[in-house]
Amino acid sequence: MKQDSRSYVAVDLGAGSGRVILGRFGKERLELEELHRFPNPVARSGGRERWNTAALFAEIVDGLAKLPEHRRRVASIGVDTWAVDYGLFDGAGRLLEEPICYRDERTLGAPEKVFEIVSCEEIFARTGIATQPFNTLFQLFTHRSDGSWPGAAQRLLMIPDILHYFLCGRMAGERTNASTTQMLAMDSGDWDRELCRRLDLPESILPPVVSPGTVLGDLSQELARRLDLPPIDIVAPATHDTGSAVAGTPLEEGWAYISSGTWSLVGVETVSPIVTGQALAENFTNERGFGGSFRFLKNVMGLWILEECLRAWRKTGSAFSSEEVSRGVLSAPPFAGFVFPDDPRFFHPTDMPQALRGWLEETGQPAPREPFALARIVLESLALRCASVLASVERLTGRVARGIRVVGGGSRNEFLNQAIADATGLEVLAGPAEAAAVGNLLAQAIVGGRFVDLSEGRAFLASTVPAKRFLPKDREVWKKAQAAFAEWTGDDGGSFG
Repeated sequence: MKQDSRSYVAVDLGAGSGRVILGRFGKERLELEELHRFPNPVARSGGRERWNTAALFAEIVDGLAKLPEHRRRVASIGVDTWAVDYGLFDGAGRLLEEPICYRDERTLGAPEKVFEIVSCEEIFARTGIATQPFNTLFQLFTHRSDGSWPGAAQRLLMIPDILHYFLCGRMAGERTNASTTQMLAMDSGDWDRELCRRLDLPESILPPVVSPGTVLGDLSQELARRLDLPPIDIVAPATHDTGSAVAGTPLEEGWAYISSGTWSLVGVETVSPIVTGQALAENFTNERGFGGSFRFLKNVMGLWILEECLRAWRKTGSAFSSEEVSRGVLSAPPFAGFVFPDDPRFFHPTDMPQALRGWLEETGQPAPREPFALARIVLESLALRCASVLASVERLTGRVARGIRVVGGGSRNEFLNQAIADATGLEVLAGPAEAAAVGNLLAQAIVGGRFVDLSEGRAFLASTVPAKRFLPKDREVWKKAQAAFAEWTGDDGGSFG
């Protein structure tokens, strides 16, 4: 491990907000400074829900303009974002239209149409990626067949690749994010061009694939002049935010992880993909990770449900902070009802509290109108769903989890962390909350020579980044709740203990 006075910049974009974070790996700790935080709203345009990449990039530039002068030497900049969404460029490098959001309804029914041409089983065997209707494969198939395809399209870039292109002018597709498209061949780690041809997808628009840790180029001369910055490397980290989050997680041997935020990504790190028939049947996925690893995981609807409740309550004049909800749920009755977090009705409803009450009423359960009572049902159900998925992980991998590392913004939710420990009977370590940014910075530090490899970097994090411990309690009570959850929701993924 080398001493290093240089700093690195992580641009970490989630589906709701973004951050520009300056980081330095000091002798005894990781120093983080948030330079800029900004919202990332979706807007309807051209009949579709779209991201505003021009506005996002302007916010990133505003963040870079806040880099401390003369105080720290910035070695590189890297971007990580959510997965599956893309933009199309013409031959002159111009973005033809703003990218469509994965929550847009355009892909409804698309998987069934694709499977008429290539079976679900074959696609999983080729790519290792679970079927989600919003996967890039289905977005692109729909785009090509619905009459809206721009004829001038010459290049496809995923969201982080777009932002790297804006920063340095190079068009490339980073592998961890590319793997989420369901278009990357599992064996080669490159685009599955045969699959593209069979589905009549234009393989020529796909960019060259690069590994995380690739130096893409220098900050463009125009931006360097505008921001009064020297040439700075633009480095592709694990550009899928979950890939960066897991890279930035000091996982102990045999531990599972939950990347907790808008989604809860529940799984383990593996050295090779798991593409068994049972993994397919239970819709597990094998996403590429940093250093050639795989993330065997399942997407669980996460704190999105609670976030949408908070948004709906604000509209009715009841503006609760996250802290108020955390305190309020403690006084609400436990196990007053159960919902299945992954029900499609919770994906993008116009009124989340009403969608939750609708589920409860249809299943014959009490449907409280009191916000904290509903919030407690959501958090307890989410913990029980995570426990069920982790039981499936154990069964499918043949590995017994020794503990769970919860990272991401959701790691700040102490009620949820404790509920996960109680539901699984496993020790939970919570943090870092900014795991995606930390993993982004760590990848850059490895490129810069601060660490030899990911193992050395994680060892540094384990010894210097604090985590809060949650130990299981009330196991008999939670076992009864787990049985009730399975009965009310039909979730037969499995149980702990």
